[in-house]
Amino acid sequence: MFALRVLSRKNVTQPTARLMKNSNRLFMMQGRTSVPQASLLLNRFHSTTAAEQEELNDPTATNKDHHAVVSTFDLFSIGVGPSSSHTVGPMRAAKIFITDLREHKVLDKVASLRVGVGHGTPEAILMGVEGESPDKVETSTILSRVKDIETNKSIRLDGTHRITFDYEKDMVFNYFKTLPQHPNGLRFCAYDKDANLVATNEYFSIGGGFVVNAETQLDHGENVYYKQINKKDAVVAERREQDVAVVSLPFRNSEELLAVCKRENMTIAQVVFENELKWSTPEAIREKLLRIWNTMDDSIRNGVMASPDEYLPGSLRVRRRAPRLYNKLLKGLYGGPLNTTSGGYNASHISAGKEDEHALSQPTPDNSNTQYPLALSFLPKKPKKKFVLPALDYLSVYAIAVNEENACGGRVVTAPTNGAAGTIPSVLKYYLEFISDNPERDVMEFLLTTSAIGMLFKRGASISAAEMGCQGEVGVACSMAAAGFTAVMGGSVDQVENAAEIGMEHNLGLTCDPIGGLVQVPCIERNALAAVKAIAAAQLALNGEGDHRVSLDQVIETMRQTGVDMMSKYKETSQGGLAVNVPLC
Repeated sequence: MFALRVLSRKNVTQPTARLMKNSNRLFMMQGRTSVPQASLLLNRFHSTTAAEQEELNDPTATNKDHHAVVSTFDLFSIGVGPSSSHTVGPMRAAKIFITDLREHKVLDKVASLRVGVGHGTPEAILMGVEGESPDKVETSTILSRVKDIETNKSIRLDGTHRITFDYEKDMVFNYFKTLPQHPNGLRFCAYDKDANLVATNEYFSIGGGFVVNAETQLDHGENVYYKQINKKDAVVAERREQDVAVVSLPFRNSEELLAVCKRENMTIAQVVFENELKWSTPEAIREKLLRIWNTMDDSIRNGVMASPDEYLPGSLRVRRRAPRLYNKLLKGLYGGPLNTTSGGYNASHISAGKEDEHALSQPTPDNSNTQYPLALSFLPKKPKKKFVLPALDYLSVYAIAVNEENACGGRVVTAPTNGAAGTIPSVLKYYLEFISDNPERDVMEFLLTTSAIGMLFKRGASISAAEMGCQGEVGVACSMAAAGFTAVMGGSVDQVENAAEIGMEHNLGLTCDPIGGLVQVPCIERNALAAVKAIAAAQLALNGEGDHRVSLDQVIETMRQTGVDMMSKYKETSQGGLAVNVPLC
């Protein structure tokens, strides 16, 4: 969305409302005006941790006082493509704001609407304004509904209150403007027909579909959400108290997580499950985990079953690859039996000496041969051979399928973000298809384990490419997938931690430089490579004893420092890297 860098989350200021006396509109923009931190209250935190809320509420609070635990179902959320930061988060933000207006009976006072653009953000915000949520919106209707909004030059707030909306005039991108709290910031201002301010709020899409928002202010300055105490307020307050105080098995970092596992003689998945019991029943946890997996599986199926002649949206004209790759797998064009040897190591030594009686016969130049260059005689071209590595083929096609669905605006699971949505489903799908003997149990253990690793990265660094570059998205997904695969393969908690560390260590410094600002190149292939790398990391960890020189906590802190030092042009802005070296035409 908006592409300049941030102050730390501990240094939060609240922009004051900007009145537009010459227009009647609900306005989303960016700007910065500092006021005391004490005035910043985060009232509604859909998919937002209590630790972050406490930190922003209390300027003296430090992150070290709060554990890393969030709900698995906040970390893995069902949404729509192409970006969790630029699609899922903004849709939630728009819905939250419109819901506040409706609940406080000021919706009818709004006269018109203005929003910003980028990464599918316009469509997402418009759907949120019309009352849709990422997990329930019918993705196949989004484009047609946006087209209707353009044609009719009107939109229905919360699906009921119709106002004038000129798409060409009111859809504005605020380049090079940023709010101080986070690069992905939105400001909503609602005005009546006389251009009087009705309400205002700011929202920050901090990665993975997580949304942090300041308080919505009415024209007289009161907080919209907390103006009255009602049942929803009580639920939010109770959830906040649970997050901070009564998590059964809290942990702040991987060292503490491993200590909890060993003290309680539990796996990482069991620890996460026990914490989830504070918010849900066992059956509800099971149902939600299976729903998460079924959505992932659907995204793979939709990706591989799509038309192979279909192009992804946008100016890059990228054709879908997953359908053709999958068809080749089904037809056996990638395979045949694996090469096997009976004598252990299959030597690939090539002798260059005449003394070896088994040496390869050396070609002798023919002096009468006048064919040039002579390399054509010494090194003739070989016919194409089949490369038989079915694991890599399946991992790649599954990951590509999910990310192509994401690029088309289809339904995916943030895992932990949309841009990295293909890695974890790919690894889990491969395990279920070829290794698992108890799919339901393995899905639960895999997802709960991966979520624990995601929590550590979210608390210790960030899962936002706008802050960390792609190491914070695909790198984190690789680490999570490596941990999950190690867990379902029967690895110890030390081996799981080791696999997660390996997965991230070799993604450090990964930049986010999408060509044309689209979540397509290099994002789609990058997920496939991350899935393969996750399996390799798991295998390295499983073949060891869990002892290693670099800890997961150390690599998370290294990732954070690398992200802070990384230039902003490599953080989702499309102002550097491949984005500026690959022509669009």
